[in-house]
Amino acid sequence: MTTVLTVAAGAVLALAGVLVVIRIVRGPTVLDRVVALDVLVSIMVSALGLEAAVGRHSTTLPILIALSMLGFLGSVSVARFVAKERDTAGGDRETGAPTTLGVRS
Repeated sequence: MTTVLTVAAGAVLALAGVLVVIRIVRGPTVLDRVVALDVLVSIMVSALGLEAAVGRHSTTLPILIALSMLGFLGSVSVARFVAKERDTAGGDRETGAPTTLGVRS
């Protein structure tokens, strides 16, 4: 039974990886690609966690922690970059709509 569950979980992770790679290639925006890369890092962490659980060892724990931190820092960096771009474009923070002469109400 454990083997069946392991193969099923591996197949789901592999399918998710293929779909994410398709999203990375197709885009259409840079933000879509960055979000897809973040999801790919999460899939990799899940696959390593599955391997550690099946093998009943903790040797991959430092890799899991490093990949998780990399994914988190990447997401925060992109979110800050997008927020900064939105602010310099003169849009309203709440609605994203352009403001009159760059003056916020």
